[in-house]
Amino acid sequence: MPTNNSQHLGQFLMEKRKNLDAHALGYAKGRRRTSGLRREEVADLACISTTWYTWLEQGRGGTPSAGTLSRIAKALSLTHSETEYLFLTTLGRLPQSQYTHTSSIDPNLQTVVDSLNPNPALVRNLKWDVLAWNTAAAKVFTNYAALSPEERNVMRLFFLSKGARAANLHWQSTARIIVSSLRADLARLGEDESSQELIKELCEKSDIFRSLWNSHEIGDVKDGMKILSLPNVGEISLNYSSFIVSSSPELSVLVYTPMGASDKEKLLALLNN
Repeated sequence: MPTNNSQHLGQFLMEKRKNLDAHALGYAKGRRRTSGLRREEVADLACISTTWYTWLEQGRGGTPSAGTLSRIAKALSLTHSETEYLFLTTLGRLPQSQYTHTSSIDPNLQTVVDSLNPNPALVRNLKWDVLAWNTAAAKVFTNYAALSPEERNVMRLFFLSKGARAANLHWQSTARIIVSSLRADLARLGEDESSQELIKELCEKSDIFRSLWNSHEIGDVKDGMKILSLPNVGEISLNYSSFIVSSSPELSVLVYTPMGASDKEKLLALLNN
């Protein structure tokens, strides 16, 4: 028999609560009549009354606000996908902010990036920090391992490095595209101290960045073409595509592929150099 939204919410919350490991979450060992957390423990973590949380599980508590739903999701240790599901089935929309600032990646993602050699591949976050790269990317773009984490930022490298400007044959048009995309990505992330410091630094050190940032253009880089001039191999043309990491939507994988046979040969030459 079909269930209404309140009943569906109650069943979902109950199953997730029962599947939690109370001991792993810091609750004292001892005899528990049921597995998982108690209702009063979830209510306490979510900063709501035990009575109301009990009603929610019983399908008679009404529809909670987005803020309350977010606290319940956190109290139940829901994954990103589970939180999205909770919001969609309860409120009919996604959480207001789906994105967080990420500064590390899962080792499995690094394995995927490495497997893409000889095609250059990067993983970046919404602030355009480069969090992972493969050997080909280090050969084509820069030796990221020799840089500090703060220096491994696409915007810092593109606008503040003379080498990057010399290597990018379409530097001006690329600059407009990536700044408009950065503005869109930071809007998704939401303002924080780190992103504000990045924009302030770039505006102070690059007149071109400041002008483009103040134009308030909004864009979204998904795919395109990049033409580079590199030592030892000369001009090389690469297509690029960007893919969102489904388990971490604040991360994107950028993969560069050679446009032609000669470009492929040059990539292989760089890798073997």
